[in-house]
Amino acid sequence: MQPTDLSSLSSDRWLNKSVIDIEHRYRLLIEAVHDYAIFMLDASGCVQTWNPGAERIKGYAPAEVIGRHFSLFYTDEDIAHRKPEQLLSTARSRGQVEDEGWRLRKDGSRFWANVIITAIIGSDGALKGFAKVTRDMTERRRLEELERLQLRSALIQHAREAEQKRIARELHDDLGQRLSALKMALSADQAKLAGQGKEITAQIDAMADSLRRIAADLRPPGLDDLGLEAALEWLTESFARRYGIEVRLAVDGDIERFSELATISLYRVVQEALTNVARHANAKTVSVGLSTTDSFCRLSIADDGDGLPAIATPRVDAFGLIGMHERAMQIGGELVIESQQGEGVTLTLLTPLARIRTE
Repeated sequence: MQPTDLSSLSSDRWLNKSVIDIEHRYRLLIEAVHDYAIFMLDASGCVQTWNPGAERIKGYAPAEVIGRHFSLFYTDEDIAHRKPEQLLSTARSRGQVEDEGWRLRKDGSRFWANVIITAIIGSDGALKGFAKVTRDMTERRRLEELERLQLRSALIQHAREAEQKRIARELHDDLGQRLSALKMALSADQAKLAGQGKEITAQIDAMADSLRRIAADLRPPGLDDLGLEAALEWLTESFARRYGIEVRLAVDGDIERFSELATISLYRVVQEALTNVARHANAKTVSVGLSTTDSFCRLSIADDGDGLPAIATPRVDAFGLIGMHERAMQIGGELVIESQQGEGVTLTLLTPLARIRTE
């Protein structure tokens, strides 16, 4: 047998072999993709091919979907607005179209999809069909929604703090001064009031104490002028006097350059934690520690109370705990709660300094 003369083979034969090899590699590539739904539509929008990624994302086996119109994946609202047809029309006129929106799986559940539809034009200029690539973006959308909710929560917290600050100043500056003036007037007229003067003065003193306490709860005294450490000293001392629970405060490190958001957030976490101790812990002592290292700020509140139950069901009205977690997230921190029954509760908030320190 004579050896084949390669030079005698036609160029068309080699061209056809090259095209077949490229198509085979292309199919292997598409079949290997599992994170994207990649499939072909004919010119009318019916499914012609179906890769493993499409089966994983949408839930249909190839035999269940090939030949059916791709509007199968769209919601009733999108179909009512003729969105599938509009996307094909745009892809046909522009060559490609990109869209994001809710799509349907076989089981009826929704997922957020990023979709690119590309028109396939033949050498004769006629439309052959469409290539459609779909990516499941549900997790990314959930993270974006969470970020938006956190931002909204931060704005609400900021607005609430500003309003509380305004009310606290009005209570202190307006009502406080009026009570002081009333007390002075009563002192000058005690002889005329006979035995009632002392009783009225005592009631005014009690009102003034309540007024100061309410104003302090709204906006901690000294926080704006003296800083976080002084405000925490006032908070822990007043808590100890009010509830008869010993509080040990330890501050170590540089906390002078914390941002306003970090300062009020750390203060509020301590305030809410102490409130929970007074309400639920049955504790005798509480330790509050605030310290910094080169990279982190650490806040801890530990009590020697009853601790949490072995099986604790979160209460739907546990707004204090929810608020502490939200404040931790707003300053880039993580709040960890540790407890053993009969051995108290320890709350630890660890925050990167870069998130809370001003330049």
